[in-house]
Amino acid sequence: MMSRNPTKREIAELVSYLPILYADGFEPVVDMSGCPTGEDGVTAMTYPDYAEEVERFFRLAARECWTDFGYSPAEAGAMLDDHEAIRTADLARIKTLLTYCVRGERFGDGFWETMIVDGHVRRLLERLAEIGTAGGMAHPKPEALDPS
Repeated sequence: MMSRNPTKREIAELVSYLPILYADGFEPVVDMSGCPTGEDGVTAMTYPDYAEEVERFFRLAARECWTDFGYSPAEAGAMLDDHEAIRTADLARIKTLLTYCVRGERFGDGFWETMIVDGHVRRLLERLAEIGTAGGMAHPKPEALDPS
């Protein structure tokens, strides 16, 4: 199943998180929750409590218009580390990489924090901003985006 492409408004909405998530002093995780520390000093099963901005961003990025239902996690993970591939990515590739970022938290607590802190989300949003302002898109066909 292929998802529809995002509208220009949806692109702008997602890109609007770039200055929020990368503001000086912004911390994606506000606290760690989970089991209390035992007498032996070991704390088990902790998980991050994300800042509300992070939660909102990933809720938006999880929308159907950003989802690549046929993505390969292994391929997407390798692509994410290829900065040149992101710099030249088309909309379909951005959707694949966003799907990987969104779904990764299911498999490892703290994944979203890593995606933000390591700059992966920044690079994706910067490229998406370029695509969204390219006057009909740089790589996708002009009809690839809904004009609304």
